Amino acid sequence: MAADRAADQTKTVLPAELARGIYMRNAPSLQALKLMHLMIGTAGGRMAEDTLHQIRLSDIRKIEGMKNHDRASLTPLFEELRGAVLTHDDPEKMRVTIGGLLDEAVIDYRHELTGDILVSWAFGRSFRRMAEESNHWAILDRQTVFHLGSKYSVLLFQHIASLVNLDRISAKTFTIPELRAVFGIAEGKVKRFADLKKDVLTPALLEINQLSRLTLTATPNKVGRSVVSVTIAWEKKTDPHAAKRELSGSKIGRRARRNGTAETVAAVFPETGGITYSPRWVELKRAAGCNVDNGKIATDFRRFLAERGIARDAGNIEKLFSDYCEKIGKV
Repeated sequence: MAADRAADQTKTVLPAELARGIYMRNAPSLQALKLMHLMIGTAGGRMAEDTLHQIRLSDIRKIEGMKNHDRASLTPLFEELRGAVLTHDDPEKMRVTIGGLLDEAVIDYRHELTGDILVSWAFGRSFRRMAEESNHWAILDRQTVFHLGSKYSVLLFQHIASLVNLDRISAKTFTIPELRAVFGIAEGKVKRFADLKKDVLTPALLEINQLSRLTLTATPNKVGRSVVSVTIAWEKKTDPHAAKRELSGSKIGRRARRNGTAETVAAVFPETGGITYSPRWVELKRAAGCNVDNGKIATDFRRFLAERGIARDAGNIEKLFSDYCEKIGKV
């Protein structure tokens, strides 16, 4: 998979197991994650080989947010990657394997005065085995990964990207502990769901929706008054031009535009298809007492919006949909 896409500099290919973060502990920081993606992209189809890979500092500095790195600042990033732990429990073989992402990294700065620093590394045995044996791969837009501004955005984006191309799946429900694991949140940190939503989940959704080819929505699921899980649904954008403009635009302006949509981004009516795999909209339809087919109601509501010039992310889109379903249900 990686070898087939070696010539495509717009994509990074990861083993799905790594992309989903299921087996990773001590998740690296944003800068270290970007470096990891660059290393894996550089290795390409050779990532499973027991060999040294190389990259120059000048290539690292081409990456968004990594232009000022030098030997001193790269060293702790490699230390983070060396400290990431991959734990794989194989129930069929009844065997737990604990290993690492990185075996060794060497920063050769003999010619540092001319700016010619060479970095070489060898991936750990556990990662190489994972890459060799994986049957599922996440194909990520490399520029999106490099432009994301938080560790949480990268971790969620790579996880969802590993699921996007699976048949008949457009949503996944995470228990709160599972969601914390995806974000690499340590035990005892960000304990309340309200803080998890405000400080981690919502900012990650906003940034991914702004910069990627995907639109994500999150629906909390409650038992009584407590949130016990969150369903994250996704769909591919039919027109990716807005995201491409954001990637090429100013980072400061990008942040301002993102903050300006913070209240409405999670409520975007699906651009195509039905709502079967969009729990938020199915729940609103049911609450309105509407029994119309999920595909038909979605098509009819989009036509309703288009005829009136209303955007799918209008601030009152949920109320409009509820009212529409209630009206249709009475016909």
